[in-house]
Amino acid sequence: MEQQMEQSQIKAFLDAAHEGVLAVDADGRVTLFNTAAERLTGISADVVLGHHVRDVIPNTRLHIVLETGEAELDQIQDTGMTTVMTNRVPVRNARGEIVGAMAIFRDISEIKRLGCEIAELKETRTLLEAIVNSTQDAISVVDERGMGLLINPAYTRLTGMTEREVLHRPATVDIAEGESMHLQVLRTRQPVKHVPMKVGAARREVLVDVAPIVVDGALKGSVAVIHDVSELRSLTEQLDRAHRLIRRLDTKYTFEDIIAVSPIMQELLEQARKAAATPATVLLSGESGTGKELFAHAIHHSSDRAQRPFISVNCGAIPDTLQESQLFGYIEGAFTGAKRGGQKGHFLEAQGGTIFLDEIAESNLAVQTKLLRVLQEKEIVPVGASRPVPVDVRVITATNVDLASLVEKGHFRSDLFYRLHVLPIHIPPLRERREDIPPLLSVLLNKLNQEYSRHVEGISPEALEMFCSYHWPGNVRELENMLGRALINMQPGEKTVRAEHLPHTLSAFARPEARRDEGAEPLRVGRSLAEAHAVWEKALLEKALAMTNANRTQVARQLRISVRQLYNKLKRYGLG
Repeated sequence: MEQQMEQSQIKAFLDAAHEGVLAVDADGRVTLFNTAAERLTGISADVVLGHHVRDVIPNTRLHIVLETGEAELDQIQDTGMTTVMTNRVPVRNARGEIVGAMAIFRDISEIKRLGCEIAELKETRTLLEAIVNSTQDAISVVDERGMGLLINPAYTRLTGMTEREVLHRPATVDIAEGESMHLQVLRTRQPVKHVPMKVGAARREVLVDVAPIVVDGALKGSVAVIHDVSELRSLTEQLDRAHRLIRRLDTKYTFEDIIAVSPIMQELLEQARKAAATPATVLLSGESGTGKELFAHAIHHSSDRAQRPFISVNCGAIPDTLQESQLFGYIEGAFTGAKRGGQKGHFLEAQGGTIFLDEIAESNLAVQTKLLRVLQEKEIVPVGASRPVPVDVRVITATNVDLASLVEKGHFRSDLFYRLHVLPIHIPPLRERREDIPPLLSVLLNKLNQEYSRHVEGISPEALEMFCSYHWPGNVRELENMLGRALINMQPGEKTVRAEHLPHTLSAFARPEARRDEGAEPLRVGRSLAEAHAVWEKALLEKALAMTNANRTQVARQLRISVRQLYNKLKRYGLG
């Protein structure tokens, strides 16, 4: 009875095993075939028990082990259902005699799967480590107990601490000033962002972002990204310096760059030169494209502030809600979204120099009030500040609308208008100074040749007449645009801009008396302004003489000059 119970227990133990077990007696007959063996071979125990192993188990070698008495270990065998790894050993009695053999085998497909998973995990770990190590941001990872798990080279560079000093150590080991955000995140399970603190022996100022690591709902640790504030500050300062440098480079125009052949423009240049010698506020007015910003640059260059900053601000390009903070700056915490440390504003950037406020009519009433204070008290109050800041800035403003009419409508402060109107300079539209068109074309042709990689030498008299006849609502900016389109319309190898190259807009406004004059000398690129003007003026005088049958009095009346001036010009060009 006891023997039967022992055998029953042994069978139960073997059936519970994950590995297949096959045993044969000295004659090779199967005496043991457990449940795992049935599953792995697909053969029932009832089929094999009591039968010779060769007859019921494919590819078996237990009968060979019986014959040789030698074990066969870690052998691969195909059972028909799967591939297994098996160990075959002889069974000996106390006298050393072979009384049977046994095979223990297991499915190696699971081993292969586990091996693949391990390989994939190793590859993933290697990839993640490469990513973490290559990033320029310092990274620190701790486990759920707050003990160091991983740091990258950027962390070592930032804190000066090595893996030996950090890994498997508390999360507080690198903190020089402040609370551990790792421990806070592990306690609350909530991420934190942009927390200032100091780390390492050098007490480097940093901003820390920390997030919890949660896997299947379980907290496994936290990861921190640490930003070096000193580097961010350095980059910000470099960017500010670059912006200031760009603004200074933009002030490259001088009075010599302004085309002024017409008497009215020459008078304006003289007026602007006088304004440059004073600290007075200048108000530049005129239609869009007349050159107001050129005048502002030239005034700054000729002033005693030429070596100081020149800040150009287009009020119309700044959103209404941001005008005040952009111009006058703000202190830290002045409003939601204000950057740490605040911002100086354009007036403080221009300290000691000149600020050019283009499209001043687009400024809101709050800005107008503060601008009035700048002009009267020489000080500004940044947004959120309680104390004024003194400023030494020369103010030049510009507008393409009638400020006086805006004052009447209540859209512009009258007291500010009179403060800005100290030195008004009105730049006339191009249609009121047609004498400047030929020299402007000469300069623009040279410029566009370089931009378009062309070699156009000049403009025919007929095309020049069409340019001079047009009313130019867009002024100099439109003149450059039309000339550029003409160059695009030219065929390769053509050297002269002719009427057929010009946009139809110009043709519609050409004077009826304009005719092709093959004998006239075209306007050529490379000439000085005086030479270009002389060519145009001579052609105009010849045309006027021909149209009036050489009536000097009528010519002088048409050209709006005195008879004496006319005779002097005719003598100069050999037409008298």
